[in-house]
Amino acid sequence: MIDHVLGRPSVQFRKIQVLAVVSFWSFYLFRGHKHGPPTVRKLSRKLSSFITPWQTVVVTLLYLYIARNLGKLLGLECPEPLANLYTRSYFRATWVTTALDAGFWSAMRIKRKWARDFASVVFTAYYLIAAEQADEKVRKVRGMLTVEHLRVSWNKGTTPYLSALQRLMRPRLMKYPPRAIRIPRPSTSDYKEPVNGWLYFDGPLSALKNHTKIVLDIPGGGFVAMDPRTSDDKLFAWAGKTGLPILSLDYRKAPEFPYPYALNECFDVYCTIIASKGRCLGLSGDVMPKIVLSGDSAGGNLATSTTLMIIEAGSTSGRQFQGQRALPIPDGLVLIYPGLDMNIGNWMSEEQMSLIKDRRMRKTNRNIIRRKSMQYTMTAGTPHQSEDEDDVTPPKVHSPEIESKPAHPNSISLPSPQYSTAAPALLSPVTPRKPDNAEPGTYHPQPLKTRLAMSSMISYFNDRILSPEMMRAMIILYIGPHNRPDFSSEYLLSPILAPDALLAQFPKTYFLTGERDPLVDDTVIFAGRLRRAKAAKHAADQARDERLVKEFDERDVVEVVLIPGISHGFLQFAGCFPEAWKYIYRCSRWIEHIFAMADEAELLVGRMSPIEKRISRHHHRSKTESSGDEDFGLEMSMTSRSKEKSKKEDERRKKEKLLKEQLREKGEGRQKGKGLGEKKKSMVSLASSDDLLGRRMLGLAGPLTGMAEHVEH
Repeated sequence: MIDHVLGRPSVQFRKIQVLAVVSFWSFYLFRGHKHGPPTVRKLSRKLSSFITPWQTVVVTLLYLYIARNLGKLLGLECPEPLANLYTRSYFRATWVTTALDAGFWSAMRIKRKWARDFASVVFTAYYLIAAEQADEKVRKVRGMLTVEHLRVSWNKGTTPYLSALQRLMRPRLMKYPPRAIRIPRPSTSDYKEPVNGWLYFDGPLSALKNHTKIVLDIPGGGFVAMDPRTSDDKLFAWAGKTGLPILSLDYRKAPEFPYPYALNECFDVYCTIIASKGRCLGLSGDVMPKIVLSGDSAGGNLATSTTLMIIEAGSTSGRQFQGQRALPIPDGLVLIYPGLDMNIGNWMSEEQMSLIKDRRMRKTNRNIIRRKSMQYTMTAGTPHQSEDEDDVTPPKVHSPEIESKPAHPNSISLPSPQYSTAAPALLSPVTPRKPDNAEPGTYHPQPLKTRLAMSSMISYFNDRILSPEMMRAMIILYIGPHNRPDFSSEYLLSPILAPDALLAQFPKTYFLTGERDPLVDDTVIFAGRLRRAKAAKHAADQARDERLVKEFDERDVVEVVLIPGISHGFLQFAGCFPEAWKYIYRCSRWIEHIFAMADEAELLVGRMSPIEKRISRHHHRSKTESSGDEDFGLEMSMTSRSKEKSKKEDERRKKEKLLKEQLREKGEGRQKGKGLGEKKKSMVSLASSDDLLGRRMLGLAGPLTGMAEHVEH
């Protein structure tokens, strides 16, 4: 209280105050009279005949406890803001993570590592019991965050005691441990230092030569912390369930390496894999590998921005001038609670609300729409929302016409762009000007379109995992002291601002986010923009070519899964949140589905005639167009066109042969599983899913290849 009276709260002053009080009463107990001051000695002697010293201690502690919780007994406490925010299981998980943060932050000043690790566990055990003190500790630390606090909190999973506990609780998913690996930079890169990573593969290194598919994972951690080993649960499960090699990048972190260093690392690794055809990872290099990009939180931002750079690199004249061909676009993306907008705003714009309220996504975004519509009624105390709230039709927002080639920022020097200054498609409609004949000094409200709604970052500012203070610290550290980007147009920093011309070329993208995540708006808005850009491109393609009769199916573009009652980072603490395992396995099925679709598409392209291939390349960029040796910066061979054509034909035959062998092995495995009475859970192994994939690809490519009539007969 004294520091409040003085008007200068200070941790050091409180420490002196506590030491002074303890010293005074300790001195009095040892040197003073055992029955207290003269005024209370008579009362002390009388009470000693009625109450024992043990009872005195118990009564004193009981009095202190009642005094501390008197407000709860009389109903004077404020309501609990987190009472109905999370599910029970997720709230229990956040209770454990909050105690861990409080315990590790309390011990972070201890210099000796062994003592610090042990004290962290001891303090965590205390804060698990004193949960309110843990909340208060975490709240105060988040108000004055530093990069050291963020790293201690997010890297705690790699400490010896917690990592040992995680290994005990994790199911056995792999027989082989992950391997540290270094990926060289391509010769065209501005950087020479290799990129570190961890290769998760359940098999010997010699078996990698039989693989042609790679998952390139970019872990999160707010751009400042968390290497791949903090995501062992997810990566072990993916590698064990899919049998594929998973390369997780240990990119360099801010603030030592600010934006765009980590982004350039991710792009350079992708270029090296394509240029070497996977030889840098141990693959045979006979065929171009198929790649799925994945990322969670900040890693989702890097994965999305890397895809934008790949699309831009595929259409720049610089690569063509150097004799290099377009980079193949990844076969798919798996984004887990990604952070796609660095411009933290308070209010939702008209266009953003229209994307969320899109008729085709009403079922997925139902709970988000309801909560945003109820924000005013909850604040004003109105018991129910307006009856006509759901009947309001969102305004149509016309996206700009998609050009055949996207705009290229002049300041980007591929493959290592520094800044992007191209103006993206507007996310907010232009405010109409006031008519000239309007009466001055008057104002007439416009008709209601969408109710005023706050962004999810502000709506869930009390989140127990990701707070606005943490977002502010991460953005400041990631950008660095010498950068001043334009947050309204820098789409490599905020991919949610990317132009429609680039979004129209995105591969199939999966999103997995909690409904109560402060970053959930990034997911639903970016998914809506992808859907809108793809629909506009499909309509433009149909207008140019009448043979494209297949209707637009949004499920071929983007799929969004929003988990009720869950916030951010749930895949990172599967040990105290067991439900996370089913979402980890769902992501592995998505990866298998993306590769299965890519296999089917490549088989259909391989059966096309040269004329049909030319028509197909007019609408879809072929994966086999990229030349790995040229992209890797090696000397160009001066062979004739005939030799080059025969080389490509041989490569195509190898791919077809390898794909047929893989499909035959899958078919034999499925028949063997049926004979043993086993049921496979993988989407690829289900016959109905194979039929569905075949029909879907036939509907897409049938009009071009003429195969539809053959199948019908």
